[in-house]
Amino acid sequence: MGDDGAAGLARVEAELAKRWPESRIDPTLDRMRTLVELLDQPQSRYPVIHVTGTNGKTSTARLIESLLIAFGLRTGRFTSPHVESVTERIVLDGQPLSPERFAAAFDEVAPYLDVVDAQSDVPLSFFEVLVAMAYTAFADAPVGAAVVEVGLGGEWDATNVADGQVAVVTPIAVDHAAYLGNDAATIAAEKAGIIKPGAVAVLAQQEVEPAEVLIRRAAEVGATVAREGLEFGVLQREVAVGGQQLSLRGLGGDYDEIYLPLFGAHQAQNAACALAAVEAFLGGRDLDRDVVREGFARATSPGRLEVVRTSPTIVLDAAHNPAGAEATTAAIAEGFSFSRLVGVVAVMADKDVIGILDAFEPLLSEIVVTQNSSHRCMPAHELGEIAEDVFGPDRVHVVPSLPDALETAVALAESSGELPGAGVLVTGSIVTVGDARWLLRRAEREAR
Repeated sequence: MGDDGAAGLARVEAELAKRWPESRIDPTLDRMRTLVELLDQPQSRYPVIHVTGTNGKTSTARLIESLLIAFGLRTGRFTSPHVESVTERIVLDGQPLSPERFAAAFDEVAPYLDVVDAQSDVPLSFFEVLVAMAYTAFADAPVGAAVVEVGLGGEWDATNVADGQVAVVTPIAVDHAAYLGNDAATIAAEKAGIIKPGAVAVLAQQEVEPAEVLIRRAAEVGATVAREGLEFGVLQREVAVGGQQLSLRGLGGDYDEIYLPLFGAHQAQNAACALAAVEAFLGGRDLDRDVVREGFARATSPGRLEVVRTSPTIVLDAAHNPAGAEATTAAIAEGFSFSRLVGVVAVMADKDVIGILDAFEPLLSEIVVTQNSSHRCMPAHELGEIAEDVFGPDRVHVVPSLPDALETAVALAESSGELPGAGVLVTGSIVTVGDARWLLRRAEREAR
């Protein structure tokens, strides 16, 4: 990154930081509708695949993007939150915007922000501005398809000023209850808001009540429904080196001998949803098997069961709710052969902490509780008290500094004397994973 790029990115980050953070929500689309009208409706200049759900949204969006690129489309992708750099959220052709282009995207929307702010009791938020930047960058490119991940919910999420011709709903569970509701059916009603008239709704396997809500919404707006387990799904999967080998049933036929370099049954289900979404986007037709294999083989999902170091193995995973933690636990038990696994865990204070720790307890030999860089993070001593109730005092170590927590976990893993089978899992939040990823990459650079 050159000095100009670094300075421009720092300037934009400072401007964005002045706005309402993502954790502060005013549920309305009024501000976004005004902003995109001033920008001449950039979100309407390309077809959109819209992705919502509780877990798996980012991975599914990345899988869709990888398939579309393999089929020769120019793509835009908007996902959140980011792992290390905010530029990761706005992606063209599989690559995050350069710092220079990111700054240019902000400068394009900046003249209109004060106009919208002046018309509203609540100013445009950090997230709303980023969505506008993404939609404008995609229109300027221009892209042949935009893959857009919802930030929170669906109906009133800032991304929902776009009308997706394909709406993907990954598995729904209880998360962000303060804004979305305390049960899966209520949350599903909010997320169903991205299913628009005439769209194809690609629905991951759901519990009965949220499934009924989603199907009812599709019927009300005249959307076509494709359901995992009925119209499409995973036919077979086997653990493979670095991932898994799949056979998938798509909307147009069966697809065999697919290598997916991601771990876990949940990622296989994400792949099935991605395949169905791309089939629907491309007209519901049978797709070239070799191109599908190429697209999946090139897929990545940073911070999702990502191995970043060996001896001992360090795995990063962004599980931040009980359902995600359960999927991670199952995937590690299936795809890795750890004889001893030490957890490094930092979570946000508003999460179901007991549910997360309960899911990880059978998997982890010991747990090092710590804190990440977010002001929303639960203090390490509070997390330690909760962890002791779940794991027992002898298995819990409280280390407030994340760099020190990583060192402690590595030392605990190495002390077992079973180095080939020892590992460290860093988890609890995407912020925790991003902080750890940056620290580990810096240490690797300094060691060279």
